[in-house]
Amino acid sequence: MSEQSELDYRIERDSMGERQIPAPAYYGIQTLRATENFPISGLKPLPTYLDACLLIKKATALANGELGCIPQELSQAIADAADEILNGALRDQFVVDVYQAGAGTSHHMNVNEVLANRALELLGDAKGNYQRISPNDTVNYGQSTNDVIPTAIRIGGLLALQHSLSPALNEAIAALEAKAVEFQDIVKSGRTHLQDAVPVRLGESFRAWAYILTEHRTRIETAGKELTVLGIGGSAAGTGLNTHPKYRDRVVKILSELINIPLTPTPHLMAAMQSMAPFVSVSGALRNLATDCLKISHDLRLMDSGPKTGLKEIQLPPVQPGSSIMPGKYNPVMAEMTSMVCFQVMGYDSAIALAAQGGQLELNVMMPLIAYNLIHSIEILGHAIGALSQFCLQGITCDRTRCEHYAEGSLALVTALNPHIGYLNAASVAKESLETGKSLRQIVLERGLMTSEQLAEVLDLQKMSALPH
Repeated sequence: MSEQSELDYRIERDSMGERQIPAPAYYGIQTLRATENFPISGLKPLPTYLDACLLIKKATALANGELGCIPQELSQAIADAADEILNGALRDQFVVDVYQAGAGTSHHMNVNEVLANRALELLGDAKGNYQRISPNDTVNYGQSTNDVIPTAIRIGGLLALQHSLSPALNEAIAALEAKAVEFQDIVKSGRTHLQDAVPVRLGESFRAWAYILTEHRTRIETAGKELTVLGIGGSAAGTGLNTHPKYRDRVVKILSELINIPLTPTPHLMAAMQSMAPFVSVSGALRNLATDCLKISHDLRLMDSGPKTGLKEIQLPPVQPGSSIMPGKYNPVMAEMTSMVCFQVMGYDSAIALAAQGGQLELNVMMPLIAYNLIHSIEILGHAIGALSQFCLQGITCDRTRCEHYAEGSLALVTALNPHIGYLNAASVAKESLETGKSLRQIVLERGLMTSEQLAEVLDLQKMSALPH
């Protein structure tokens, strides 16, 4: 080969042989093999998941340096390399497909190799000089894919909850509560089975949604606490082989400081490696939230249906033209988007449940699937709720006249007459109203069943629609 071509690559070796690695690449031979073995989806590691892995590698490097397991100079170089990538450098070097080797070994080695090579450069050395900093012996000292990856899923999940879902839920709850106050005195027809029902306050409909989301926020926070118990330090099989006695506690303490969330080491390292139960709990809470977000998004679409042939009790903010052929058409696109995201989250939850029971003996090898699905679910649900709040909920208006017209015209008002004229008389009045178009008030007065004063008292829509205190 020519001298020029020799500058285009470096030779790296592993237990299976040697390969040419592109000279600019920070990943190494094991990453290269993984890209060849797994050209599956084109999906690369989620940024939050990668951040979690880097934070773990920074914490482990610092702990191992403090404990004298690796030289302080190398420890600091690895931590500095992790910081650079956390700040946005070299993100294109993490190239292993989501669907890869069981347990996540391929992605894990991709992280180890990039950190090793960047740390070497920071020390003035050449990429690939693994005699000085080795991906396996230095960056991965005292670690295994089997304890790093489940820890990374926990840290990634916590980061996603903290940065994506929790702020979005808070914003949506605040928006709904504000609309509840704004619409509190507006009466609309309730509907059950998509048929007329007794009147309700439009404001209370929004307040109910706010309460529903508040309850889900609590459930998710409770499930999320399970992610704070870490099995890092378990090494290959949960026995802590090749780790310093103080390593586990020190890493957990450093990680707590890095993410500003209280973390604790698990009482049983093998259990944390084998059971995916914490991820199933969080995913289940997400699925639960998604089911109610679906209901809310569908309700918004129904209440905004029209404008001439639907309910049109409320107006969702138009954010884009709704048709490529029908001029002037606007669609409830933010609610539609929310529904699609909720369907996806529910699908991811099913996959997580299947993957969680897919482990055998000392390890669950389906963790890459769980990592992607769980963190992605948290983030897309958070982004969807945030967008729904910003571009839809905060700008909703209502048609007071239309709401009150439906409420006044609902046959279900006859329910309030039952105690005064009896069920059979009330049913007969409702039937005549439906057949003739006459109002309930008119028919009751014509039949002499009640006085106008009595009717005004009984059919007071504000009183009928008020919630008990």
